Amino acid sequence: MTEIYETQSERTDLPLVVMPAVLDAMIEPIKAQFPALHDVARVRMFEEFTSDEAVLAERLKNADALLVGGYHISDDLLRTISEQGHVKCIVFCGTGVASYINLELARELKVRVCNAEHYGDHAVAEHTFALLFELIRKVGQLDKDVKAGNWAWAGGDGLQLAGRRMGIIGLGGIGTTVAGIARAFGMEVAAWNSHVPAEHFERSGSVPVDDLNELIETSDVISVHLPLNDATRGIVTAENLAHLQPGTMLINTARSEVIESGALFARLQEGDIPAALDVFDHEPLTVDDPICHVPGIVLTPHVGWRTDGAFKELTRQMIACMNAYFAGEDYNVVVSEH
Repeated sequence: MTEIYETQSERTDLPLVVMPAVLDAMIEPIKAQFPALHDVARVRMFEEFTSDEAVLAERLKNADALLVGGYHISDDLLRTISEQGHVKCIVFCGTGVASYINLELARELKVRVCNAEHYGDHAVAEHTFALLFELIRKVGQLDKDVKAGNWAWAGGDGLQLAGRRMGIIGLGGIGTTVAGIARAFGMEVAAWNSHVPAEHFERSGSVPVDDLNELIETSDVISVHLPLNDATRGIVTAENLAHLQPGTMLINTARSEVIESGALFARLQEGDIPAALDVFDHEPLTVDDPICHVPGIVLTPHVGWRTDGAFKELTRQMIACMNAYFAGEDYNVVVSEH
């Protein structure tokens, strides 16, 4: 039976905030934030993760606001909870809300949508290097070999980061953090100069490169950190990827959709580009997905953002969004209800 955690249940005069599904790792961090809603709103959290929309809709009956944790809101569910219910504010547990909710439909329905910003800069940047180190040092495979009694050095010779060039596509909070780590490893760092404030280059020590093809062609490692929005969807094209030189390593911990659909898989099929991905066109991946069978590829299940520090800051911002909504203020608003 699903555990239900509630606060101020007797305060029926207060609006109701419902979290109809929650990731296990978020339960304690977000509980620690609920006191900030004292005398502002009641909270009802179902301590079980599900993406079953019939279940979500049932749990959201009588809700005034919704906390979303790790599942997609279909257009049908969005219409159900806004038109047939009372939900007029949705707070998403992350930055890339456009991948999970139809923002244009939310705007039509006059539902406020909020997200969290920069909560996972360090988490995603660190995961970027976890993926990169797996490509250059193959620690996971070597661990298996040693435990299997294989002490042979075959495959154990790695690549060195110091002296190599990191090319960053997307020099925001995460990209800037990646740049700092790369420089600490002795790498030269360059970044695509696409609507990036000059201070980002100054702060990160990155060299601006105006032409994306030039950045891709002259880098030893390409790391993607663009947010997903209407302007960035498919912005990295097949023509851009054609400029990858054999042996260039590609890391994507941003969103799969910022790369032209099908372009990355087609380029990887040539077999000369080591790649590590944390994001995909369809999640979760199935074992028969073609991307799983690209030789040498490293894949993780969209976990770059999941660290203790990121959960703490993420949940703080989620509750801050709720407080602002009920106070008639704005905080991390992506779509306004007005």
